[in-house]
Order: sequence, then structure tokens, then C-alpha cells
Amino acid sequence: MKRAVFLDRDGTINVDRHYLSDPAKLELFPGIGPALRRLSDAGFLLFIVTNQSGIGRGYYTEADMHAVNARMNAELAAHGIQFVRIYFSPEAPEQPSRNRKPSPQSLFEARDEFGVDLSRSYMIGDKLIDVETGRNASCAASLLVRTGYGAETERKEAAKLAGAVIVDDLVAAADWILAQG
Repeated sequence: MKRAVFLDRDGTINVDRHYLSDPAKLELFPGIGPALRRLSDAGFLLFIVTNQSGIGRGYYTEADMHAVNARMNAELAAHGIQFVRIYFSPEAPEQPSRNRKPSPQSLFEARDEFGVDLSRSYMIGDKLIDVETGRNASCAASLLVRTGYGAETERKEAAKLAGAVIVDDLVAAADWILAQG
């Protein structure tokens, strides 16, 4: 069974531009490429799990999201990074959805399709729903980064974050995961 790191996109990998739909506005956080490369080199499969409610709300199209992802993938390819899959949930919060975080369904799909051992895998994100997704899938740990909405989430949801690992950014999250052995 393989280990994996599941990552939220907006606010975790890139600056959250509030319904990012223009690839030209994509801005990766500093150090993301090398941090993801260290995780990959340590044998972790890398997945993105992202809610993209802007599609369901009519703010942008699925094609727009794919264009942003293509730009992100191209920038990270320079560091030798390739995501196994990008799971996305296009529904607005009030619409029925099987995969919308905090549902663990995308992680279960990765487990079943790619042989991922969720008990040896990690979920990283900037919102409580990211932490809950990792918990709901019984991941080894859920990590909250203080980038994006993370610092605000840490302040407002402290009681619900008990047991979560809280770090400054994705670089620190990679350091913490790699220190676990």
C-alpha cells in the first residue's frame, strides 16, 4: 500500500484569489515546488482535493478551472512534480455532492484506484473542512496551514481543530510529515 499527501489547492498551494478562474492570476506560495518534490522523493503520491463551488455558482466554467490547473501543473513540472489526480467538486455548497469536502469520498477513491493506505497518508489544507476530510478518511494526520484562510480558521475554530497539526505553510507541513519517518 502506498502513502499519499492530499492537498487543498486555493490557500494551500496557491494564493487564494477568491474564485480563481484566470490562469494569469495563479500565484504559487514560495517554496511549494521544492516542498512537494521532497514529499514525492520520499515516496508519497501527491493528490489535490479541491472544492470549486465557483463552477456550481456560475462564476466560472469547468474549463476555466482546468486552465488554472494546467498552469499550476506546468509551473510545478519544473520541479519534477506531477499530481496523480486532481479531484474536484464543482457543486455549490447547497447542491447535493458526493465528493464535496469534508466528505472523504475523493480520498476513498484514491485508496481504491491507486492502492493508497489512508492510515499512512496526510491531508493538508487551510480550512476546517480540509482537516475534517482527513479525519473522516482516517488519515494519519490532518494539517492546517496558516496561509489562505488558515490563520483565521485557527482563531475561529480552535476547539474543532484539537488534534490537528497546525503549521505556517506547505513547506512547514512537508517538514513535519517528513519528520514522522
